[in-house]
Amino acid sequence: MRQREQVLRHLWMNFTRMSDYSRDDLPMWVRGEGPYIFDDTGKKYLDGLSGLFCNNIGHGRVEIAEAAERQLRTLAFAPTWGGAHPVAAELAAKIAHYAPGDLNRVLFTSGGSEAVEAALKLARQYHYERGDRGRYKVISRMTAYHGCTMYATSVTPLNYCREPFEPMVGGARFIPNTDRYRCEGDWTAEALTAPLERTIAFEGPKTISAVIMEPVQAGGGALVAPPGYYERVREICDENGILLIADEVICGWGRIGDWFASNRYGFAPDLLTTAKGLTSAYAPMGALIATDKVMEPFLEGTTTFQHGHTFSGHPLSAAVALANIEILEREQIPQHVRSNEGTLRASLDSLRDIPIVGDVRGAGYLWSIELVRDNETKEKFGYSEVDELLRDLISMELERRGLLLRTDRRGEPAITLSPPLICGPEHFDEILGHLRPVLENATDKLGLGK
Repeated sequence: MRQREQVLRHLWMNFTRMSDYSRDDLPMWVRGEGPYIFDDTGKKYLDGLSGLFCNNIGHGRVEIAEAAERQLRTLAFAPTWGGAHPVAAELAAKIAHYAPGDLNRVLFTSGGSEAVEAALKLARQYHYERGDRGRYKVISRMTAYHGCTMYATSVTPLNYCREPFEPMVGGARFIPNTDRYRCEGDWTAEALTAPLERTIAFEGPKTISAVIMEPVQAGGGALVAPPGYYERVREICDENGILLIADEVICGWGRIGDWFASNRYGFAPDLLTTAKGLTSAYAPMGALIATDKVMEPFLEGTTTFQHGHTFSGHPLSAAVALANIEILEREQIPQHVRSNEGTLRASLDSLRDIPIVGDVRGAGYLWSIELVRDNETKEKFGYSEVDELLRDLISMELERRGLLLRTDRRGEPAITLSPPLICGPEHFDEILGHLRPVLENATDKLGLGK
């Protein structure tokens, strides 16, 4: 009870409506083991969201703790400012080995938002140093979330994120995403990349700095793209001298069934952002990965990328990341995800008979269930209904039963799951055993049963 009082009195929780919590209903997590997490009452929960899309190898890996201890005993801190240290160098080489295409230059950050911020600033300065100083605009997709730093928020087209901080960094332009369920036209690469071409033509190619996209877009509910989409985006960017940024903060490190989702979908970006699964959340770390082409202007004369962080490449985080990647390699985690993807898909597809389940979509171990008033007509829930549906009827009920997922209203209301990548069919059955009765109960309470 004392710790709950400390939270309510002193701890400002992230993206949390603080008025919703009392001493009695505040979750207090104290221990993790495999895909499970335990609260201070001893209750066990299946961590169906991998924390926040990040605990890829599961909780309680002792060898990660041992790697951290060894590093702290050897070198607790050294900056990567005018110098380096061995563990940062080794990690940068390891990341370059798995990165798509010819991405091989690594700038470390403390997390995903910082990595996106660095990517957007690097794209601007890249053009600036090449004398192309009119390029400042960035194109992203509707309902995407790219982070909470100022530039990252500026390219995030979610009003509730942006409104308190207006005016934003200028130049953001937004195009439709790849939502197949709500697509009113052809769901093809040609049709879905046409808005990108039109926007570039309207704004002027020489004003566009970068295009930023998640290979599987979490915001809006695990949105995948049709075959050939990203290859065509790559071609459009090349034709217009625009840098392509792949935001793989969530998708990277096995989540989509490959080391990076860009590999799976057959395209090589100019810049790639990563975090979360890089350390499986055992320590805070992110990274921006660039090509030699992007770095070229900074290898001449006195040019410096005017950006950096005290904790960039922190020795502790770097050691943890290396230990994490070793586990991903040894246990063949990306291959495990790909081989079990069909089973997870089938488990979730079995929920389609419930009237409020509209769509099931995703890839790898990142999936969303879009909720509707009627799955035959795709009728949407009214704005006033969404809070009751997501919070009271679903989120709180799932937590009460011992399953942690995310209810999401970026776009239409959805349930998103991203279980630890060590999970298998027995865990999918457990997830389904909680989801089905909760969704059926929500359907009945809303009077939407058939």
